[in-house]
Amino acid sequence: MAEPRDVVRIPDAKVALSTASVYPESTATAFEIAARLGYDGVEVMVWTDPVSQDIEALRRLSDYHRIPILAVHAPCLLITQRVWSTDPWTKLRRAQAAAEKLGAGTVVVHPPFRWQRQYARDFVDGIWRMANETDVRFAVENMYPWRYRDREMLAYAPDWDVTKEDYRHFTIDLSHASTARTDALDMIDRMGDRLGHVHLADGRGSAKDEHLVPGRGDQPCAEVLERLALSGFDGHVVIEVNTRRAMSGAEREADLAEALAFTRLHLASATSTAARAPRR
Repeated sequence: MAEPRDVVRIPDAKVALSTASVYPESTATAFEIAARLGYDGVEVMVWTDPVSQDIEALRRLSDYHRIPILAVHAPCLLITQRVWSTDPWTKLRRAQAAAEKLGAGTVVVHPPFRWQRQYARDFVDGIWRMANETDVRFAVENMYPWRYRDREMLAYAPDWDVTKEDYRHFTIDLSHASTARTDALDMIDRMGDRLGHVHLADGRGSAKDEHLVPGRGDQPCAEVLERLALSGFDGHVVIEVNTRRAMSGAEREADLAEALAFTRLHLASATSTAARAPRR
């Protein structure tokens, strides 16, 4: 009989594929790949692909491939400034409506850009108001300073480090932590039980947001997953990696299969004394 310290605990967390992970392929392709590789669901990145903006088209894809939509990423990127309106609150209301209609439990949202002054001023209180109106989680994602050579620009407000503000739920993105050159495990500690969503990707501390396949950079991807397993994390772990350099569809799919295998391996974490040991 196994000793208690050798028992493997697998949390209830589902492993999803971000539709952004197949770019420049389409949203529809992401559903196909996620289903074929055995992901538990998808996170829809709402961007310039018309299908990503169309609730009925997304529902049909989900039904056809029998793969649930677990999260909706609101259109917060520079390239999506005109997607679902130019008003940021309208974007969030539409993301909430999409999540509710599609059965997704989470809306991922970035903090505002600094030049969105009124939006930034009202953001924390506004997110709380919206969170109080729905069962959908608004999980605010950590970002990073923008760097060029030796210069650094703080592009997000109230702050790229979302743990400095009072939000009900957080998303931790390990690639963003790498770009910010901050300790992801310390950030997770600060998030505590408000960590509701994970974007899993790797990085090497570059000023560019790399989103490498987990295990190919220097971020503590394995340790984060093992910690989630030990804590009984019940949110979603979303593979959000950059496959733009893949030379073929087969190479892209191999990267996404590797990312899924890495994630499942480390979520099945033995509750050993070593795994429970505090960080030094």
